[in-house]
Amino acid sequence: MGTTERRAREREARRRTILDATRELVRENGFGGTTTRQIAERCELSEATLFFYFSSKNEILISLLGEACDFWANGLDSINAMQTPSEEKLSAVWRFFGEVQREHPEYVHVSTYLAHPRSTVSVDDGVTTDLMRRTGDNFRRLADLVGDLDGVDHPRVAADVLWSSFLGLMVLRQGRANLGAPQHPDASDLGEALRLMSTGMSKEKP
Repeated sequence: MGTTERRAREREARRRTILDATRELVRENGFGGTTTRQIAERCELSEATLFFYFSSKNEILISLLGEACDFWANGLDSINAMQTPSEEKLSAVWRFFGEVQREHPEYVHVSTYLAHPRSTVSVDDGVTTDLMRRTGDNFRRLADLVGDLDGVDHPRVAADVLWSSFLGLMVLRQGRANLGAPQHPDASDLGEALRLMSTGMSKEKP
């Protein structure tokens, strides 16, 4: 192995260590409560050394979002490969979203990060371009999953509604938790939310 290749591998390994530490801290504190000083300390680095590998906290979080995109993609691909009716696939997607919230809440936290003002400031153009490709691919995966459902004429819009509804409910849950209120929606509420999206809310009660 040449010197250039060895240094590239070492740099990538250190970047991975930083992302692993960031994932742990976001899980513990949310991204708002995670600082570059905490990340550096968790990696046993100085902040100056940390910025040798990433230009800013924004770039670290955006890179972590790329990791989350891969996780979402693997789950959606597995569901798409199921030999089941479209309605069952829709339920499987919604259950998968809930499982990620329970088992990897850091991926849900970071998936809301792009909505924050100036979240891509100081982020390398190559990083944002790659992330745009990954997120676009995931929305296409989701649109493919819901496209065969009866009543879905615009799969892309249906995918947007499904994904934004889940993230919105998770933001609502976290906001209530931050205020010390009961943490809901819970699993039962999420099931009801899917039912409402599937059947609609326009009909009046008899």
